[in-house]
Amino acid sequence: MASGPAWPLSAAAAFSLRAAPRAVSAFLPNLGHAPLGRLKRRAEFLRIAAQGRKFSTPGLVLQAMSGAAASDIRLGFTCSRKVGNAVARNRARRRLQAAAREVMPNLAQPGYEYVLIGRTETLKRPYALLLQDLRTALKRVGALREAGDGATLSPATQTPTEASPIS
Repeated sequence: MASGPAWPLSAAAAFSLRAAPRAVSAFLPNLGHAPLGRLKRRAEFLRIAAQGRKFSTPGLVLQAMSGAAASDIRLGFTCSRKVGNAVARNRARRRLQAAAREVMPNLAQPGYEYVLIGRTETLKRPYALLLQDLRTALKRVGALREAGDGATLSPATQTPTEASPIS
């Protein structure tokens, strides 16, 4: 007796983990932000480290260099073994990726390539301070998008304002 697949192929594809990101991305709105590309090759990381600008904050190190296509923002993420074992490094990298997804489309200057380097403090630092570190680093390396460049600030990416003292 010949046996066939338990599910029809089209129904199985609907539940495939590999097909899920493609299906979801078809419904995401285009918010008009610069696309976020990735740096993947070691030579790209080394070129930015050698020729780019760098600023260190307690939660991360940002390296930036102009050189991407005029409308692109390219990102690379790395953590050294000083951060910890593989689980800790991956957690730090995921925190950096989440912060970059929130801050970079709105505030990063297009046409730049960025490398975010995790530190041991990346794991322990509160997320709001990690976002603030990324905004500070963008400003200090000169890659913060000007307010007139069509940058729209969501409430999560705005810098907190200081409350006036009550007298």
